[in-house]
Amino acid sequence: MNGQLHGQWYRGGTSKCWLFMGDEMPADRAQIATALAAAFGSGDDRQLNGVGGASSTTSKAAIISPSAIPGIDISYLFAQVGIGQTAVEFTSNCGNCASAVALFAIQNGLVRAGGDVTEVRMINENTRSVLVAEVATPGRAIPTDGDETIPGSAMPGVPVNVFFENVDGTSTGELLPAGAATTVLSAAGRTVTVSAIDAGAPACFVSATDLGMTGSDTLPEVRLRLPELLAIRESASQAMGLTLPGEDPSPAVPKVGIIGPAEDFTTTTGERVAAASYDLSVRMVSMFDPHPAIGLTAAIALARAAFVDGSLVRSLIGPDRLLSRGGEVSIRIGTPAGVITCEVQLDSAGDVARLGVRRVARRIAAADIDLPHADTALQLVG
Repeated sequence: MNGQLHGQWYRGGTSKCWLFMGDEMPADRAQIATALAAAFGSGDDRQLNGVGGASSTTSKAAIISPSAIPGIDISYLFAQVGIGQTAVEFTSNCGNCASAVALFAIQNGLVRAGGDVTEVRMINENTRSVLVAEVATPGRAIPTDGDETIPGSAMPGVPVNVFFENVDGTSTGELLPAGAATTVLSAAGRTVTVSAIDAGAPACFVSATDLGMTGSDTLPEVRLRLPELLAIRESASQAMGLTLPGEDPSPAVPKVGIIGPAEDFTTTTGERVAAASYDLSVRMVSMFDPHPAIGLTAAIALARAAFVDGSLVRSLIGPDRLLSRGGEVSIRIGTPAGVITCEVQLDSAGDVARLGVRRVARRIAAADIDLPHADTALQLVG
């Protein structure tokens, strides 16, 4: 494929994403995938011939359009672009990129800034999830820079609260797609108990003690267990009805994470974190490698699992920690990058209404991307 794409490069939370206007991209997903694979240089594991960042958190894109749905401002299609293979995956969503999408919408005139905080209502085309982003717009000004930071990056950005609404069963139609709060799986020569949850994204959480781990393990320690974790993920994918026996799971879902109790640990930047400052630890695997923090959709799934009776997450946190204070509960998650807090808002019946995480976003660049000729076969997922 020869040609050119005009895109804008954004930091969103702990990810970087290339964002494109819908009217500047092909309408067909296969053609979008071909263009993105060429632009990112996805066939190379260093993505040297393109604009990809050669990691799961920096090889992402979204295509954004005004929405015709009443009450929804914009829609966006999220793409996870392959690294070392010409594959583009459309089966998942990325909450970190959603914070960038919201800022993009304001900076590009799709949503008008109003008040000190501007609400952007979005629908994710991959999962049909509705997200609400609250972007800081002091004095109704269109923000260009901010001074807030989050765990996972010392660099500041514009504050954005990202909330997910109606998260249950967005991909499979069931909050508990395996049929129960816990499921016993056979994988890699051992039997493990997992909690399989579909909330924001399909995710599978396994107790660290089942693996002889702590949940606060270092990234190199998690990487040593990748074959085992990927085998658990494959078994969970079948139990959740995402794949049939013998089929390979999507590169992006289900998410798989090791969970454990809160204990003192050191972040990847050398900061000491006390056990008393958070509720449970998690180490996630994303696109076949340990995640340096946690993907926002995985954080949403983890927090939602805390409100499922009998789940491994609820057992770790304990019911007393989940008592509502004015209709809200904060779930503090210990990740390799530090503590991330997920705010859970409950309705009058005490059920989960929406879940959110505070992110920051910033536009890095706008560029015309020259596309090389692509001869390799493209793998399209979703």
